[in-house]
Amino acid sequence: MSAAPIHLCGERLMLDPEGALWWPARRLLAVADLHLEKGSALAARGTLVPPYDSRATLDRLIPLVRRYRPVRLVALGDSFHDRHGAARLAREDTARLAALAQTLELVWVLGNHDPAPPDGLPGMAAEALREGPLTFRHDATGQAGEISGHLHPKASVATRGKWVTRPCFVVDPRRVVLPAFGAYTGGLDVREPAIRALFPRGGRAFLLGRGRLYSFTLAELREAEPA
Repeated sequence: MSAAPIHLCGERLMLDPEGALWWPARRLLAVADLHLEKGSALAARGTLVPPYDSRATLDRLIPLVRRYRPVRLVALGDSFHDRHGAARLAREDTARLAALAQTLELVWVLGNHDPAPPDGLPGMAAEALREGPLTFRHDATGQAGEISGHLHPKASVATRGKWVTRPCFVVDPRRVVLPAFGAYTGGLDVREPAIRALFPRGGRAFLLGRGRLYSFTLAELREAEPA
């Protein structure tokens, strides 16, 4: 597994191909947009999907925690698909989150889908987390040193005669936007105005691959048009 180093406000950060950000100096691991219990929320509205999204998301998250051994895990908002998502978690998944919280500090940054702290789960909730020169929040404001989620960035590249679309990090010298980590999350193309506005001077996208990241400038991706 090959993580990519970047620098933000003088701090060395690592982008993991699973879609997480690791800050070695602070032993802090960040993920964005878990959207736990999205499957059960869709089912309540009549859209039947396999009810295993929370389990699949935690199956990806827990090995990352074991690999990096963080002292703090920051979930960058929309950790649950709605404000009642925590109450719908299976007992086993609740227990897994509780076990995680016994080994580290768990921080729930609040998002637009989950604007209140999750009921019955350990950890602290915050609108944003300031740590040294960096600020962790759900939705970017344009401030320097921001690490955020919310936009679910993705990008498309041509390979072997076909277009491949993957979630991605988007990075410039002032900010990082993380890809959505949840199993049932979609994405917003990096060419869309909401992402372009945060990166008016360009930057790089790091597309998630199997065990590695693929880096492209935003200019390269924006000039390419899927067939």
